[in-house]
Amino acid sequence: MSEVTVRFATADDAEIIKQMIHSLAHFQGHDANVRASTESLRLQLASEKPPFDCLLAELDGEAVGFALFYAFYSTWEARSGLYLEDLFVAPHVRGSGVGRILLERLSSVARERGCTQLDWMVQADNHQAQAFYANFGARTMSEWRRWRYDVAPVSHYSL
Repeated sequence: MSEVTVRFATADDAEIIKQMIHSLAHFQGHDANVRASTESLRLQLASEKPPFDCLLAELDGEAVGFALFYAFYSTWEARSGLYLEDLFVAPHVRGSGVGRILLERLSSVARERGCTQLDWMVQADNHQAQAFYANFGARTMSEWRRWRYDVAPVSHYSL
């Protein structure tokens, strides 16, 4: 397999992101719930303060996966974290390491931004995804299937 590259999406990638959102929704059986449009994604990514960031994984110039995320604030940690809203890898490259590459890059972004953790949720019946995340080193948080990956231990905080 060729080398997978990961980059931050721009407003010019809105159509690709929308297509992947629809593919993910279809995979999860929620096609009818998607309201995102190319234009809404483009406007948000082009705004001064976009409400989300998105990493795109590419293989030979083809977008094959994405990780869409945003910052949140942990009152207990008194620091920010990143919430992974969606991780998607195209079916024809699943099992090739693209998902792990996206999560590793997202972990690096979290560390670079001084975050304490990554959080996300997984559908209760998506055992393949749960096994993937557990293999990555994440852990379930509750019966809600919330997961956390501790980016780096924090011994003290300076303000």
